[in-house]
Amino acid sequence: MFAACSTHIFSPLQSLFCRTQKEHPPKTEAKYVSDEFLPEESDAPFSIAIIGAGIGGLTLAIGCLKQDVSFVLYEAAARYSIIGAGVGIGPNAVRAMYMIDPKLRDMYYETSSGNLTPGKEHVMMEAMYAEEGFGEKRGCPPAPFGAECYQRTSAHRRDLLNHLTSMIPRHQVRFSKRVVDVQQLPNSVIIHFEDGETVEHTAVIGADGVKGPIRRFVLGKDFPNEVAPTYTGRYVYRFTIPIQEAQKILGNLADDAKCFMGDGVNLMAYPISRGTEYNIVAVVCKEEPWTHDKWTKKVSKEEMVADFKGKVDERLIKMLDWAEPVQWSLHHHINTPIYYNRRLCLLGDSAHGTTPHQAAGAGQGIEDALIMSHVLGKVKTPQQLTVAFEIFDSIRRPRAQRVVQTSYECGQIYSLAHPEFEDDLARIAINLNRRFLWIWEHDLELDLKKADVMFEMLTASV
Repeated sequence: MFAACSTHIFSPLQSLFCRTQKEHPPKTEAKYVSDEFLPEESDAPFSIAIIGAGIGGLTLAIGCLKQDVSFVLYEAAARYSIIGAGVGIGPNAVRAMYMIDPKLRDMYYETSSGNLTPGKEHVMMEAMYAEEGFGEKRGCPPAPFGAECYQRTSAHRRDLLNHLTSMIPRHQVRFSKRVVDVQQLPNSVIIHFEDGETVEHTAVIGADGVKGPIRRFVLGKDFPNEVAPTYTGRYVYRFTIPIQEAQKILGNLADDAKCFMGDGVNLMAYPISRGTEYNIVAVVCKEEPWTHDKWTKKVSKEEMVADFKGKVDERLIKMLDWAEPVQWSLHHHINTPIYYNRRLCLLGDSAHGTTPHQAAGAGQGIEDALIMSHVLGKVKTPQQLTVAFEIFDSIRRPRAQRVVQTSYECGQIYSLAHPEFEDDLARIAINLNRRFLWIWEHDLELDLKKADVMFEMLTASV
């Protein structure tokens, strides 16, 4: 049913780094000790400021704990945020979790959900026409897409963040710390916060989201036009519904992940919270500027329904009864020329904020955390930090930026607007069964081996 997971063929240069892929046994587990047993001072050769306590920043913090890298995590909010609902995690990101810390993967599996129908474990979603009758009038049944190497998993953001935060000592996290300025000195970085406090670290990693301030300090001087995220011409309504209520409306269609495709709209829906809730992301494509001063816009229930009326089956309109009529504009960083500037580096959405269509954004942040923590674990002197950031940029930027580009294209496909496929579901399904393989099958062990070789070469005289 699915495209086979490909066997990678590497160039002679790549073969220097690659051996037969296998799952290595866990490293010695990190000791997550309580605050009262932690030393007040550290004699570490350098300290990292991680800005932002989202999925990328938290995962990086866990990786730094595992690699014995000194850090403090600064979060602008007064507490950990649980805003959001479903988070899709592909097999590449699950492997990255395991490579960072086996506990991380195990905790994710404790809270994740898949398709409820036996035999659909490897189905990412089932593509369907959103129109009245869901394609029955055309004689088009649901078209599943996925791969044998893919296992459907997703989690509620709340549950995932609860697990991540439980692995980080409280004394290494500071809340209500909104960055207003950053100064790079010859051997350190000074961070100025909105509350008037200043702190000094050897380097700063901005995991502060698609709108985060650190991006301005990395790109502002040389690439001022690339600092601000770009509106994609799409906004979404996000909501969850109890799975029993979804099943009353959709029947057994609500048991598994679906991608309802319509003219300029699409709805991605799937079970979360161990199969007790149904998460819906309802996308509207309008190629016009976003003029509201905020990224979210509250509208009337009638305006929300009008976005879908006549384009989708009435059962999907009924699902909107559970939605709060708030439009969430989708922005991305379609072009980021470089991820670092001396002792500053970007990670996660601040580097490569993307659209949700490939369910790959969170996974790219987790991959970032794997590579970054691994390279930081090799650093022995502050002078090597810029080298570490250069290696991170070299390995991560081409792949992550490709995810941003292909996710935008995937959104065109889902809304039946891609010029190559239009509304041909058969051809769309063929594409969808192939387009994710390069994301899911990526060899992260090879990335780490490349990082090791590059670090040895670039630090020979540092």
